[in-house]
Amino acid sequence: APRIGISCLSWRSAGPCPGPRQRSAALGLALLLGLLLLLAAAVPRHWSAPPRAARRDERYLARAEELTATDTEDSALNYGVVVDCGSSGSRVFVYFWPPHNGNPHDLLDIKQMRDRSSRPVVKKIKPGISVTAAAPEQATPYLRPLLRFAAAHVPARKHKETPLYILCTAGMRLLPERQQAAILEDLVRNVPLEFDFLFSKSHAEVISGKQEGVYAWIGINFVLGRFDHEDEEDAVVTVALGDQGKSLVRKRTVGILDMGGASLQIAYEVPDSGAISSPQQEEAAKSLLAEFNLGCDVQHTGHMYRVYVNTFLGFGGNFARQRYEELVLNQTYEHNRLHGQQTGLSPKMPFLDPCLPMGLEDTLTRGGQTLYVRGRGDWQACVKLVQPLLEGSNSSQASLVGAYKAPIDFSNSEFYGFSEFFYCTEDVLRLGGQYNAPTFTSAAQEYCSQRWEVLTQRFRGGLYSAHADQHRLKYQCFKSAWMYQVLHKGFQFPLDYPSLRTAQLVYDREVQWTLGAILYKTRFLPLRDLRQESIRQAHASWLRLSFVYNHYLFFACILVVVLAIVLYLLRLRRIHRRQLRLAQHTLLWLDKVVVPLGQGNVP
Repeated sequence: APRIGISCLSWRSAGPCPGPRQRSAALGLALLLGLLLLLAAAVPRHWSAPPRAARRDERYLARAEELTATDTEDSALNYGVVVDCGSSGSRVFVYFWPPHNGNPHDLLDIKQMRDRSSRPVVKKIKPGISVTAAAPEQATPYLRPLLRFAAAHVPARKHKETPLYILCTAGMRLLPERQQAAILEDLVRNVPLEFDFLFSKSHAEVISGKQEGVYAWIGINFVLGRFDHEDEEDAVVTVALGDQGKSLVRKRTVGILDMGGASLQIAYEVPDSGAISSPQQEEAAKSLLAEFNLGCDVQHTGHMYRVYVNTFLGFGGNFARQRYEELVLNQTYEHNRLHGQQTGLSPKMPFLDPCLPMGLEDTLTRGGQTLYVRGRGDWQACVKLVQPLLEGSNSSQASLVGAYKAPIDFSNSEFYGFSEFFYCTEDVLRLGGQYNAPTFTSAAQEYCSQRWEVLTQRFRGGLYSAHADQHRLKYQCFKSAWMYQVLHKGFQFPLDYPSLRTAQLVYDREVQWTLGAILYKTRFLPLRDLRQESIRQAHASWLRLSFVYNHYLFFACILVVVLAIVLYLLRLRRIHRRQLRLAQHTLLWLDKVVVPLGQGNVP
């Protein structure tokens, strides 16, 4: 009798025996399941913040790298150029940044470019661009040396994608609008003819003092890492998000105080707009508060800031000294007229100036009038004498005391003082850094009370800062008193305020407002990069397997696939054995029953 094939026999409890196609389908199903799990492991995860210690190490490393030469051979780097057209001259700054890190809540990591000698790539020319007001067609030739300098440092292959911003400040603001427009028009028309930078009409403008202050505030806080909201080590503040009724807790930013020779500026974040007590204050708040979003997506409020910025012309250190001299001369002449005295009219009867070091002799001349003065070094009297200057010299000049100031939470705030705030505390008093009012007052009194001969002897002996000069020695007493009044009477800082630091450099480098400008101007670039990356991943992720994100899940998937195959093979082996046993029983039955019956029928 023919032997019956095992594959054709029926199972008692397992159903029909699987054929080759069925076994292939089952094996393919197991492999498909494993492949799906592998793809799940290969899909990139959303960005997640690295551990706190790792972020801290990265910041320290980044600060060290900022002082090294920029690797212009790195094709992944991007570049940007900012020209600061100031009143006395113009400067060009070249910045660079690596590709965005993929976190939509992070800003671009912009740094100032450094040449092969590790020096900052910056160049300055004099005088200011306002000298071309009478001949605006000379604006482009005026800036040509700066633009050629920048073009020589930015790799040629990157010129077409490197944005160029020409931003004009105080010098241009003083010109009539017609002359401003003519200069900008010449730049927009002719600069693209000579240079391949990414430059358009919106990239050349005259910025206001408010914009300049905002850019300076952005630059300082960026360098200090105050926009890195993932770091939870620093102090935080609760910020009200406009009229939405929502609030946000994030890292506290710092305010800045900057006193130059002619003007004084303050800028700080206002977490809560607070209550406006009068229509006048409401109008002032509109002009002095700037609200902006530094993030790449306007829908995200993590980088929404409300900053108070105010500039006080005539309240700088040198200009305040001129106003003080006019005040002293007018008051002395008026006093002499009323009382019939001759104070200050001859060297033998000088006016005793409390704001000059003891024994220093000088003359003041205004409008044909001369006043002879001699220092008496009384710092406390000087503080009282300069206080009226906080009101401003005339009705057109803003009053520092009466000006609207957004509320400051002195219990949860931090400020940095630059320029005269630093020179006044460091150059001769050697107290730069953390400001302490009692210590500063004591040192200022001691300095003013010294005789002029002693101070000059100390200066020649090198006991003061290398930046100190005769002008600093002469007017240090006045400027320290003026700084003290501006800080504590003008801006109402408490005498025990612990969070003011005077500085010239931040992490060993000078921070310019141009850094804040390019951060603000390029704030949407990360969004473009993120969208391009998202599209690229959507089309190419299936072509490559990336197991970097979760290798544990990858190995688990491999194990599942192997187990599925092993279990399937074991199942087939058990079925195969069962079929063999069944076939053997069938053959025995055939041999014992079917064959004898066949033999019995044979004649």
